[in-house]
Amino acid sequence: MSELIDRTIAILAANAPRWAILADSIEFELLARPPEPGEWSALQCLGHAADTEVAVFGRRVEAIRDGEPRLARYEPDIEGTPITSSTDPAELVARHAAGRAQNLAMLATLTDGDLEKTSIHAELGEVSLAQLLNEWAAHDLMHIVQAERALMQPFIPASGPWRSYFAEHDVDARGGAHRD
Repeated sequence: MSELIDRTIAILAANAPRWAILADSIEFELLARPPEPGEWSALQCLGHAADTEVAVFGRRVEAIRDGEPRLARYEPDIEGTPITSSTDPAELVARHAAGRAQNLAMLATLTDGDLEKTSIHAELGEVSLAQLLNEWAAHDLMHIVQAERALMQPFIPASGPWRSYFAEHDVDARGGAHRD
């Protein structure tokens, strides 16, 4: 198995328990609190991770591996799980974990030769399986970081003289930031 496949499996395997720890340990109000209007809360990041685990990444890997000429389009704002006050973080974690376990098993069957296979993405044009695996690992890490950044926000302003240490993540001090 290639180094890329091994690294992707390692990143994805490590992140599933991270979502579970966040969802199990942190109160709903903090999980659901966006860092600022228009940005995703940790709970929205978890919902997106669960959605894309099931509807996007595994399916796209299989499509490229199996020689499908075009990848299915995915619109997260339309097809994603709506997050409401009745959303159960444990259900999102369970859905994510089930999809992740299935996808990790599928990734373990890939070969070095599969990495060169390509398909057409509706917006990006031709993409290879190697590029998709890199994007998947980065996407997974990005949404963990995004969720943790959202969780930081109520603590940063109250950190007194240490606040400057968080300047890169301090939404209030930066006057806002982009979402995703």
